[in-house]
Amino acid sequence: MKKDKISNQYRVNEQIHVREVRVISDAGSEVMSTRQALELARQQDVDLVEISPNAQPPVCRLIDYSKFLYQQKKKAKEMKAKQVKIEIKEIRFGPQTDEHDYQFKLKHAQEFLTEGNRVRAYVFFRGRSILFKEQGEVLLLRFATDLENYGKVEQMPKLEGKKMFLYIAPKKIGVEKKSQQRRDREQAVEEANVVKKQQIETEESQVVNDGGLFANIKNGSDVLKKLQIEDSAAE
Repeated sequence: MKKDKISNQYRVNEQIHVREVRVISDAGSEVMSTRQALELARQQDVDLVEISPNAQPPVCRLIDYSKFLYQQKKKAKEMKAKQVKIEIKEIRFGPQTDEHDYQFKLKHAQEFLTEGNRVRAYVFFRGRSILFKEQGEVLLLRFATDLENYGKVEQMPKLEGKKMFLYIAPKKIGVEKKSQQRRDREQAVEEANVVKKQQIETEESQVVNDGGLFANIKNGSDVLKKLQIEDSAAE
């Protein structure tokens, strides 16, 4: 029976010919001679599986080989399932594409890139329309600019025969990771803004109380009292 690729990746038991190995088990890890490791495997009724041949010394595990292969195949299957299949989606233009058609194809390209696909946009020059190749290049450059938030240009417009191609790859979408230094700096700026705002509010309050609205009210009251005294004296 033909062995699969995973089976061929690992040496097991007597296939391991180095002098000593680092043995990993549930109890921890230990460097010992390969002969001792094989004897330990026999005592525990498991196999000695070399999992890291390039380490110094090579690393081995004490585990049932069939169980180990099952775990590796399951892990490989899960990783394959998580991989996103990237397809190339084509968008075709004419050298004199109208605005409505352009916006329609732009929307499709945005969807393709958002889904993680690459976009190959091209202008097809039929017959004498090759005379408008500059117009086609301008159209593709506009297309790239309108998609800059969704993808990055892999290849600028390039004429190949009667077609001018533009390749755009999707941008990686994810939460921006900030360094601790940047987070500390942003926090310091935020705290400084809060302090500054409080200072401004305090100064405005002092202006109102000392020489602003309150002062005007106080002065007006004093004038009113003076006028009342004068009126009383006149009577």
